[in-house]
Amino acid sequence: MADEMDLRAAAAAFDRSSAPETETTAEDERKQVLAQFPLEEWATLPLSGYALGQSGSGPTYCRLMEFGTPNLGSIKGGSAAKHIMYHHNSGEWRVAAPLRGMEPQDSWEELRGQFVRAFEAVAAGDFEAVNELEALRYGQTLVTKSLATYFPEHFLPIYAGEHLRKFVTLLDGAAESDAPAWDSNRRLLELVRSRAEFDGWSGQEVMHFLYERFDPRPQQRTIWKIAPGERGRLWDECRDGGVIRVGWDELGDLGQYQSDTELKQTLDAHWPRSSGGSLTLARRLLAFRDLETGDRIVANRGMDEVLATGTVSGNYRFEADHSEFRHIVPVSWDVSHARKLSKPQHGWRSTFAKVQPTLFARITAGLADAGTDSAGPYTDGPVTLPEDVAGVLEALERKGQVILHGPPGTGKTRLALGAALALAGRADALNSTPGRRAAAQAEMLRDGRIHMVTFHPSYGYEDFVEGFKPDLSATGPGLTLALTDGVFHSLCAQAAARPDESFLLIIDEINRGDLPRIFGELVTLLELDKRGLPLALSVSRRTFSVPSNVRIIGTMNTADRSISHLDAAVRRRFAFLPVGPDPDAVSGTVGPLDLAEFFESLNTRIARHLDADHQIGHAYLLRDGEPIATEDDLAAAFHHEVIPLLEDYCLGRADLLHRILGGLVDADTGRPALMSPPDLAAALATEFTSGTPGPDA
Repeated sequence: MADEMDLRAAAAAFDRSSAPETETTAEDERKQVLAQFPLEEWATLPLSGYALGQSGSGPTYCRLMEFGTPNLGSIKGGSAAKHIMYHHNSGEWRVAAPLRGMEPQDSWEELRGQFVRAFEAVAAGDFEAVNELEALRYGQTLVTKSLATYFPEHFLPIYAGEHLRKFVTLLDGAAESDAPAWDSNRRLLELVRSRAEFDGWSGQEVMHFLYERFDPRPQQRTIWKIAPGERGRLWDECRDGGVIRVGWDELGDLGQYQSDTELKQTLDAHWPRSSGGSLTLARRLLAFRDLETGDRIVANRGMDEVLATGTVSGNYRFEADHSEFRHIVPVSWDVSHARKLSKPQHGWRSTFAKVQPTLFARITAGLADAGTDSAGPYTDGPVTLPEDVAGVLEALERKGQVILHGPPGTGKTRLALGAALALAGRADALNSTPGRRAAAQAEMLRDGRIHMVTFHPSYGYEDFVEGFKPDLSATGPGLTLALTDGVFHSLCAQAAARPDESFLLIIDEINRGDLPRIFGELVTLLELDKRGLPLALSVSRRTFSVPSNVRIIGTMNTADRSISHLDAAVRRRFAFLPVGPDPDAVSGTVGPLDLAEFFESLNTRIARHLDADHQIGHAYLLRDGEPIATEDDLAAAFHHEVIPLLEDYCLGRADLLHRILGGLVDADTGRPALMSPPDLAAALATEFTSGTPGPDA
């Protein structure tokens, strides 16, 4: 975050000229809420006037607050659970934990009573009393927006708890992690009022300033390619209406689903599949639902035509009365970027696909070679960090050391090196071509601030910290031992000499080493609050400390050893970030086979019959960083990499291997069926990808 000078300079430079118009719009929305739901009528407000998910005309309170009052501050994103009580598409009422076990009307009367008591407490200036209302804690964004709407003099139009805590920290306040959002909001308001640079500012101005200059959301959001119907048949309607539409209408309002698992179950019910359903599709639909204002998207026709690029301009909604494709998100379209790409994007066969920032930059720049990286990366404009890299850096800042864990082939080491590039100031190489990225990584490792080591069973304390080793320079008779610094000791010495720079140690295969033996007494010094604390090393008795500018990233293959098997003292001092299989990374086709769907379906079976730790990573289906595209490459990957790995996992059990691979292996012997590469692609498509739900691009 910014320091004191940064904050003051940013506040002085902030353009407040648009404030009157923004405040007028927000006040009109506030008056609409007060007119339709007067404070004095809350005690008799019926459930039909409050909750989402009911049939009938007229906006409910929850719909108005989430979708009808964007200028009062956003509470969009996530499921309808933030409303504490809502009517689910299944016909049942979903309620927060304190209201369970009651009849719907009784649940509503309890919830309504807590809202009324909260309003009365704030009107009386008793803000602490709101904290005692248990059910309201399950809908903190809605409750905080409600309090700010009825009592704008006491709250700012900022409602997300995590955003509030970060803004409190920005203004040099103490952010309490367990404080409800309304408390954090009040604390932020106190800090704003105490600072001279905000004298005369309205709440709207403060909100816009903080989000514009110190946005706590990820630096780089995923850019999505979204097809407006099969072969773009709905494009005219989407363009003219300023929206993007997708199908799967039978799912109903996506806001009712709290998790990808719940949505996947509904997908399975409507579109039964032999492969066990599409968790990836569920995640993509939820990502569509949670698109934020300012997010960028691409509308396409087929695999090589861009119809337009767009900027999300509003919140997701479900238009139940529309004839088809009822899931919509408002978009401002720019048709000047419409073009044919220089080569097909094989991942664009499905409705949703991720777009690499470099490709998007080429499309929006109108480059002749858009669609190919042959001319090198497009680097014009600011460099922002991918979400996964930003997540690693955030965890390093918070904890000091991170372990990236997941099945083999999921890109854990690649992600660790990506975070290292960002720390080394080479974020520009993250979205470059493989060759350029590799060159940047080699240069970074030579610089000395980034060290990389691989643990193995014989790796010990003397390799990592210090120990007596043969002195190869000694000329006398016999074996001469000399005290030698280990890799971590050397790194810490360099970091201590250059305190203004960041140093990073990447430990590949960290779980293959005996961690308590390797780290020894240094386990204690890894904690951030013990950095700089001197300690006598057990071998030399020299004084040693871990500098505050040292960070550690470990990678861990969960197929070898689960997190629970790590030493508890070591585990407590690391943050753990999962790195899972990514079907988007293998979007493409090989003959009749949809590669991403095959990949997801195979992993679904592996997770069912083995466990999630033994799934295969997307790297098994990549060649030179791209999805395999030929039948010969598919056959080689399947027979020479995937099957040997699964045979090892199944420990010689032919029946288990047969349950995973079906007709591709003999049920009695476990012997893989021999077939030509074209026949293999067709057999895999039949076995794993029958019954794909939903429209294609």
